[in-house]
Amino acid sequence: MSYRKWVVGVALAGTAIALAVAPSNADQYLPRLGDIMNLVQVRHAKLWFAGQAKNWDLAAYELVQLKQSLADAAGFYSGLPVDNVTTLSQPIQSISDAITAKDGKRFASAVTELTSGCNACHATMERGYVAIRIPTEKPFGNQDFRPQGR
Repeated sequence: MSYRKWVVGVALAGTAIALAVAPSNADQYLPRLGDIMNLVQVRHAKLWFAGQAKNWDLAAYELVQLKQSLADAAGFYSGLPVDNVTTLSQPIQSISDAITAKDGKRFASAVTELTSGCNACHATMERGYVAIRIPTEKPFGNQDFRPQGR
């Protein structure tokens, strides 16, 4: 056997062994849907309080995080009706528009619409007992939602 064939054979064997012992997607961590939804709930509250404080930069950040969590839920859990997640795109766009306009009234209306959409999704998924509302108390005593240093 020539040296070249031997090197190619060893390389192919090494590749096969590496593929055999590499972790599969099934071994990767997958957050539970409830855990993702808990993050959405936290983002929903932080979004609300940021908007109430007119901290539009923080509100925009929290909206992006909320959108990403919803996208993760839809991507990781194919059993979720896609329509339930995509119907939230209009309220999310309305929130984004209100943030851009720095319009607290439009913001409050759009977040109320989003909240209703969340509850409609829960009802569709037979989880109506998970009722989301506009927050009334700040659960984050360690965060100042007011704009800083401007």
